[in-house]
Amino acid sequence: MIHLAHPGVLWLFLLYVPMIAWYVWKHRSAHAALEVSTVRPFARLKRPVKQYMQHLLFALRLLAIGCLIVVLARPQTRDAWQKSHTEGTDMVLALDISSSMLARDFKPDRLEAAKKIASRFINGRESDNMGLVVFAGEAFTGVPMTTDRAALTNYVTALSREMLEDGTAIGDGLATSINRIKDGKAKSKSIILLTDGSNNTGIVAPLTAAEIAHKMGIKVYTIGVGTNGTAPYPQVNMFGRIEYVPTPVVIDEETLKQIASITGGKYFRATNNKVLSEIFDEIDKLEKTELDVRNFSHTEDNYLPWALAALGLFLLEIVLRHTWLRTIP
Repeated sequence: MIHLAHPGVLWLFLLYVPMIAWYVWKHRSAHAALEVSTVRPFARLKRPVKQYMQHLLFALRLLAIGCLIVVLARPQTRDAWQKSHTEGTDMVLALDISSSMLARDFKPDRLEAAKKIASRFINGRESDNMGLVVFAGEAFTGVPMTTDRAALTNYVTALSREMLEDGTAIGDGLATSINRIKDGKAKSKSIILLTDGSNNTGIVAPLTAAEIAHKMGIKVYTIGVGTNGTAPYPQVNMFGRIEYVPTPVVIDEETLKQIASITGGKYFRATNNKVLSEIFDEIDKLEKTELDVRNFSHTEDNYLPWALAALGLFLLEIVLRHTWLRTIP
């Protein structure tokens, strides 16, 4: 967008008024006079085109002066710090990668389904500052808080069961997530905790971590992953091979509901890929917060076209004045 560094210079266009007045006065008094008895013989003569074109020289001069005034006003293409509003929040995804996440009641299994849907969710939250925590028998930060969507999605894609000792340390996963997000600048802070089991190891009790989150104003959305009834869980047989055995699905929904209730979040139960996707879509709608964003842009002078136009108009006037529109005193 074009801006003027010195817009007050445009008042110089008022010079057009005396210049035009002077030109009109001079034009009326500049013609030679000859007294004759009658002008009837000349009445039918048409005025030559050059007589009208004489005014073109003055018009060209006015345009050239106008271009110089614009040059003095310094037209610029301005890129500057601008403040805008966008929607965003601080958010951490806490994903369970224990062996039970390999159960095949989801396609192809719970872990792969969660990774795919989580990646889509991350890419859709362009204004958020996000982090990733993974947990099984222990918990650690996979990706600290960042706006780098590529880093987050690449890490999620590379997640595998073998990264951690087996187990389900829900409390540790939640506590690690709190440590990641507590210093965030956004007004809204939230954690999405996805698991398919019950807390059976770790140092921090899930409800203790929930109380800490509540005191820090962090909402926790909990998602229990698993179909109703039984699901094909991976088990190692006597020959050391993995086989899938129908096993009852046991999710500590009561604890997950309490975590959500204590922190002001919400509990969801995902029984298949479609429901899990819909849950993330609902969380996406719930977690929208307006943020002030400052963007930097560059300023560059853009007077050269006007200067060249002024020069061209002056040269055109000079050429016409001394050639086709030349007058004899």
